[in-house]
Amino acid sequence: MAAVFLTAEWRHLLLFNFAVEPALLAPLVPRGTELDLAGGAPHVSLVAFRFVRTRVLGLPIPFHRDFDEINLRFYVRSRGPEGWRRGVVFIREVVAKPAIALAARAIYNEPYVTRRTRSHVDRDGAAYELRNEGAWLTLRAHHDGPPVWDDHVEGMTENHWGYTRQSDGGTIEYEVEHPRWTVWRAARFELAGDFAPLYGPAFGAVVASPPRSVLVADGSAVVVRRGEPIVPPAEV
Repeated sequence: MAAVFLTAEWRHLLLFNFAVEPALLAPLVPRGTELDLAGGAPHVSLVAFRFVRTRVLGLPIPFHRDFDEINLRFYVRSRGPEGWRRGVVFIREVVAKPAIALAARAIYNEPYVTRRTRSHVDRDGAAYELRNEGAWLTLRAHHDGPPVWDDHVEGMTENHWGYTRQSDGGTIEYEVEHPRWTVWRAARFELAGDFAPLYGPAFGAVVASPPRSVLVADGSAVVVRRGEPIVPPAEV
């Protein structure tokens, strides 16, 4: 088992989920993985949450323990010794803490960028904002019913591996450990602002379309293990 890289809590998650055509994601799929078609189609998710009590290599980083993250991701799977491993690939990850972004880019080649963020958490949901090119972009969702669990919810939340394409053509795989979250379907939600300058025209259009689902999750403690190559560098 790989050594621990990061421990934290992920709390107050909002997941805006969009079904998309495979052709949109095919160029981004890391070698050694394939698109996860759970639910009959690949999905892109816009996810916002709070990082809390963060430690890197067992050490707290001053002023970098509690912060927001907003990411755009899609879902893949890879064959492991125990069977299929379901995981995520990040298209872009946004934090307000430059040290976090720098470490993630250097160690995993993850597509982090630094932007101003702010958030407000309520008993039944949360609101997150990030500032890009002089404008605030808003993600807000609240629930008022009982928790839910079905194949779709599982497909959007139970992904315990991360996959990252490397500049040399290889693929890094890392494990993310957390218990199953309590999840609700949002009764009301809002996505406001133009996300195209941040994600590009194609993914900006996805985020501007009606989501297949919007989920609110309580979150949990998490452990992120060090990445290991599953595909060696591409031969030149």
